[in-house]
Amino acid sequence: MRPRPPVKGRGIFSGTGIIVIGLMATLLALIFPIWSYADRSGTGVSTLSAHTVPTRYGPLSALDRDFVTRVRLAGLWELPAGQEAEQKGTTQAVRTAGQHLVVGHTFLDRRVREVAARLGLQLPDEPTAQQRQWLATLTAAQGTEYDRRFVNIARLAHGKVFSLVAQVRATTRNALVRALADDANTTVLDHIEALEATGYVDWDALARDMASASTPPLTDPSAPPGPTASPRPATPVTASPSPTYPLPPPASSPPP
Repeated sequence: MRPRPPVKGRGIFSGTGIIVIGLMATLLALIFPIWSYADRSGTGVSTLSAHTVPTRYGPLSALDRDFVTRVRLAGLWELPAGQEAEQKGTTQAVRTAGQHLVVGHTFLDRRVREVAARLGLQLPDEPTAQQRQWLATLTAAQGTEYDRRFVNIARLAHGKVFSLVAQVRATTRNALVRALADDANTTVLDHIEALEATGYVDWDALARDMASASTPPLTDPSAPPGPTASPRPATPVTASPSPTYPLPPPASSPPP
């Protein structure tokens, strides 16, 4: 019996079919993890919901609570740092920057304690270990060395807070936190401008520190807020007589 001649196109069809099946399998493999991951507990919207608690002013997220804590902590060390700069600064620009810190954080400390009381949030009464180290470093410094350390430490700290303020302002669904973020944005930007106007900012070091900085959350994201007594005011709490101060002209370079 003579063998049947091969059917034209069968080999081509089989090869094409294999390729098509392979492409479909690859596509399904790519789509399925995305679909399944988006629906898992602990990711995306599920995480936001799990770490958010309802309040009469709107949902309060873990980021919101962390922001409120950081505003309080900023005042706990920048108020005394600003008061010290008013006394130890060797130039009027440095002393003016210190005045801006005192006035601004006196105002913000009062605001953050009001917000925390209405939301039932607990606030710290002591600076962090790093903030206490900054204060110790500034207390030990003298003369122009003090000026440089004060300006660069404070400028780095304000830069970190400024980025957090922007993130919170853009995402929060809580009316009280949103209003606090507005106040913090205005105050922190004013402080940044006052510090930069001294001419002491080391821009290269600042860029390196900001690029390498990693700021972990200060609060347990899963912990709900709980009623607590209002924390004592940060010290000093008495602002300078005038609520605002004119900025000195920007310096092109630090004094020798």
